[in-house]
Amino acid sequence: MAKETVEILIEGGKATPGPPLGPAIGPLGINMMQVVEQINSKTSDFAGIKVPVKVIVDVGTKEFEVEVGTPPTTALILDELNIEKGSQDPGLDKVADLSIDQAKKIARMKFDSLLSNDYKMATKEVIGTCVSMGLTVDGKDPKVVQKEIDEGIYDDQLQ
Repeated sequence: MAKETVEILIEGGKATPGPPLGPAIGPLGINMMQVVEQINSKTSDFAGIKVPVKVIVDVGTKEFEVEVGTPPTTALILDELNIEKGSQDPGLDKVADLSIDQAKKIARMKFDSLLSNDYKMATKEVIGTCVSMGLTVDGKDPKVVQKEIDEGIYDDQLQ
């Protein structure tokens, strides 16, 4: 039978049968509360962050599966630093400082959806996001830290 996929953004652990989920999957005739419970259990680690969720429904058998993506890197950085938004002028105004350990933690969370082959390169990707957000990394410009990673200065921390 045909499968239908519904893609939505839901705040981690806070799915409800109401909008946006209800109107999207209600017409498919599956048990709404089972879907909500499964989404909430799978997204509970991302409380307070919008998470991309796919509900894949087999229209014939009414069976479904829930796939949870990872939140955008910027959302994970904002959550890690407990700030609401990045800089309005990232070139001039620096709003917060991300430690190399925090960058590594975020890289581990996002590793499956990044283009990197190892955690060292994944950490560089996360640090690259800091450039456009107006953040420093270990008190330095993110581009400088990326060069230092290439030079091996952080090798002991990125193993």
